[in-house]
Parts: sequence; C-alpha cells; structure tokens
Amino acid sequence: MRGTQTGRGSDMTVVASELKDFAKEILPDEGCFTLSQCYACGSCSSACPVEKVVAGFDPRKIVHMVALGLEERLLSSDTIWACSQCQSCVPVCPQNVRCSDVIKALRHKAIEKGYVTRERLYELGMFAQVNEGKCIACLTCVRLCPFEVPVMKPEGCAYIDSERCKACGVCVLECPAQAIDLKPSLELLGMKGGADVQ
Repeated sequence: MRGTQTGRGSDMTVVASELKDFAKEILPDEGCFTLSQCYACGSCSSACPVEKVVAGFDPRKIVHMVALGLEERLLSSDTIWACSQCQSCVPVCPQNVRCSDVIKALRHKAIEKGYVTRERLYELGMFAQVNEGKCIACLTCVRLCPFEVPVMKPEGCAYIDSERCKACGVCVLECPAQAIDLKPSLELLGMKGGADVQ
C-alpha cells in the first residue's frame, strides 16, 4: 500500500512499512491529547510565521506525519527544530490541536531516542554557548537572562544549560567580553533567504 503526499521540492512518498503506531507515544505529552482531531484544514499553516520563511516547514504536515506514524522521518530531520514555539498556530485551530506542543513533544522524543546530538542542536541555534577562554566572570549574563539560565561554575566562568536555554540571544548581545555564541536559527536563516528543511 502506498500513499503520496507532496511537499515543497521533496519526495514525500509514504511506504506502508514506515508506518508505526507513533501517535500513541505522543498523545500523553502535554498539549498533544487532541492530535487525532486534526482534519488538515491548514489554519495552523496560514498563521505560522516560520512556514512563510523556511521552505519545507509546515505544522499541518508535521501533525499529519505523526498521525501516519512516520517517527524516524520526523525525529531524524531538522524540520521539528525550525518551529519558533511562538504558539501562533494554537488559537486558530478549530479542533484545538496544539501543533507547537506536538512539535515540542517530538523534540523531546528526538533527544530521548538519540536522533539528535547536542552539537547538532547548537548548530541549529537552539541554545547559546559560553567560550570559557573569553569569559571574564562579570555576571552580566547571569543578571540579564530573562529565564535565569546562566550560572557561574566553580572554575570562575559562566555556564549555560542547553536544555533550559531559550536561545533568545540576550546574553549574546549583552556580554561585554563577547564570550557567548549563538548560531542563527532556521527561522532567522529563512528570513535572510537561506533555510530549507526536508
């Protein structure tokens, strides 16, 4: 049995052997209980700012792929990391499907199952990182982070927990020693005309 779904410039042929009962794994996660109610109307996609700038990103397609059970394809792709988690998709859905929460659950699964490395997440602009050799222990990042993520290590330099960092960039902009790096996100690259996900 074969079904075909076309995406922007990518082969989205679905082979029956790829299908698994993946949706049941996602349903218990916060905000995912209405996942099965999606009827692919496209309201989420029309409200999504990332869909407008990152070729290949479409929240409706992601939810549909979860329902089809395309676990490996979703968890191994960069697609789920393009979402900015702005929640613009949430209030427009007539079925109360929370696409951003589904994508957040997919991200957790990708990390949990080893589909993505910490290094890859850094390259995708998912968290800021301190260059310990440049850090002057001034505490600027600790004081100014709106999410209270940076802390001082006993060695006398700042540390940013990659799992808690929101990649807002405040610490990068405010660090007087320019010791904190944050790679551009797929959304930012897309706004500059250079992001495409498969």
